[in-house]
Amino acid sequence: MRPSTAPVRPAPAQAVPAPAPQADPVAVQPAKPVAPRPVSRAAEAVETQDGPPCPQCGTPNLPERKFCRRCAAPLNPAAAVPELPWWRTRWPFRRRVRIGGSGNALRRTIALLVLVAVVVAGILLYPAGKVAFQDVLDKLRSTAPITPSATSASAAVEGHPATAADDGLSNTYWGAPAIGDSVTFSFRTPFRLVDLIIHTGDSVDPQHFQQQARPIVLSLEVTAEDGEVHTQQVPLDDRPGPQTVQTGLSDVTQVKLTVREAAGTGPGRAIALSEVEFFKRT
Repeated sequence: MRPSTAPVRPAPAQAVPAPAPQADPVAVQPAKPVAPRPVSRAAEAVETQDGPPCPQCGTPNLPERKFCRRCAAPLNPAAAVPELPWWRTRWPFRRRVRIGGSGNALRRTIALLVLVAVVVAGILLYPAGKVAFQDVLDKLRSTAPITPSATSASAAVEGHPATAADDGLSNTYWGAPAIGDSVTFSFRTPFRLVDLIIHTGDSVDPQHFQQQARPIVLSLEVTAEDGEVHTQQVPLDDRPGPQTVQTGLSDVTQVKLTVREAAGTGPGRAIALSEVEFFKRT
């Protein structure tokens, strides 16, 4: 028997509801990042380190450590090599001589020879060094005139005594009768004679300068306090006016000037030395 087939009717269409109106979007701040919470772990037991302290920070360290566990400073630094003195850097002191020993005897011998050479050089160069030192002082310090305490001459023409050579006047003079006569100036207190100024002739006026003879070479003899005599020849220009003679002698007590050569000599003409000025170091 055949089954009955009834017609299949479609289901009635259902009404689709209209979409609801959407609300306006609301502004939302971005989320803040949250750091993960640290995981706590059980602290390890601190190892007790007992040993010599660090020379830098004083922290104790185990004996087998080479560097400090706190400041990393070397625990057993190598001893610093002391710096050699300058003379050990010069030959033959800079190295030891292995032949016949350590070389100490050779170094001592050389040092002794050097010491002896320095002493000998000091003894030989002391006079020159002393003179050079005094010359430097003469240039650095000022000078002042000094007047002799007494003046005398081996001979003098009448009316022109030896004292006229240091009276401070240029129109008076000491008249030497002949070549070889001398005038001597004495001083009460020893002093450093830096230089002296000599005026020749009987006048500074060129027209009257040649009326008398004039010394052109004098012998200068300077006596020190200890009796030592310094002698030098003093050449002079045959002209009126001052002429400076550098001396640089210490502890001077007497100065002697002797006429060795003269210009314009003749009968009735005296050798005129009008003025001699002395200057000491102050």
